[in-house]
Amino acid sequence: MRTTYVAPLTAETARELQRKAAALPALEPGAKPARQDILLVGLDLGTSVSCLKAAYPGATELVADEIIPTAVGYAREGIVENLLPGNAKVLYGHLALKHRVYLRLLTPLQNGVIEDLAAAQDFARHLRQVLNPPANVEVRAVVGVPASADRTARENLCAVLAGVFHKVLLIPEPFLAALGYRDESRLGDPAYLDPVRNSLFVDSGAGTTDVCLVQGYYPGPNEQVSSAFAGDEVDNLLLEATRLIEPEANLSLARVRAIKEQHSFVGQPEAPVMVQVVVGGKARKFDLTQAMGQACGRLLQEIFELVRVAIGRASSDTVEELMQNIVLTGGGSRIRRLDTELQRLLTEEGYEKPRVQTVGEGYKQLVAKGALTAARQAKESQWLSLGR
Repeated sequence: MRTTYVAPLTAETARELQRKAAALPALEPGAKPARQDILLVGLDLGTSVSCLKAAYPGATELVADEIIPTAVGYAREGIVENLLPGNAKVLYGHLALKHRVYLRLLTPLQNGVIEDLAAAQDFARHLRQVLNPPANVEVRAVVGVPASADRTARENLCAVLAGVFHKVLLIPEPFLAALGYRDESRLGDPAYLDPVRNSLFVDSGAGTTDVCLVQGYYPGPNEQVSSAFAGDEVDNLLLEATRLIEPEANLSLARVRAIKEQHSFVGQPEAPVMVQVVVGGKARKFDLTQAMGQACGRLLQEIFELVRVAIGRASSDTVEELMQNIVLTGGGSRIRRLDTELQRLLTEEGYEKPRVQTVGEGYKQLVAKGALTAARQAKESQWLSLGR
């Protein structure tokens, strides 16, 4: 019979055992150790900006947390050496925007869906490089899609992601935004209006404006309405206005977008929107207040009409609480007084005590945050294999 020698427990060996135990990572009660063979990703692939969050199952620490402009820039032919970082032929995100003068700059998505397949594939490969997972790790991603995304749009997205992720799950962006906005620490508070349980989420981005009934499950087509009138269309209206007001200014779309992000409003302006430009080497100023109010007002009216349609589809048993939980997110939610003006329009239309709020400055991360939460909760049968 084999016997095993066990050393006597002395004060010195007891201290050694305590030291080794302290060196081990602590687990929450009932928590499972993190798996290292699967990497979960939450991805908001936006028309203007994308957000990427990644973590291993069971781990709270993020291995990736990035906000990246959805831009791909290809070096122009004949460009001289050492103008671009590392003499790169392709730049992405912030670097592409910074060096756009020397690049053929492309935005892979239009109206929230893939427009340029080749550029989208290059951008997706860049996201893979950002993640930089070990070779033996399976990468799974929950990806947000616009409410209006049809079968073709979804198939194109899967084709782009096939070389990047092993498995994906596509979920409407407004639902993911609600999931990301949810404050789980307050779920036991009777006064807390859980956005996942019963809310109306308005996600106004660059490419689309989506309105979604969020009532505890993944929404179907009947719970969603969408419009292609969004931030990009507001930019185009402002660009046309600048060409009429000050034709010689020749402002770029990027400059107009920056002006909008700084001065956008609906309702009464707090101050005139005065734009300074240099024409022929001389400084000029022109007033863009009226044009700004009209362009942003168009978006407000579009949101109002979509919200009316969505409310009309809600069950009579849920609509009273729903009216108290209308939430604005996306870049459009940063327009000054959009929440109060939408609430005013709904009240004037006769809706019972509507309450409209915005998610605040963290809007860029909500879809990706919700997508990562959905990835943690997804069942094995829900994942779509891309055959990577």
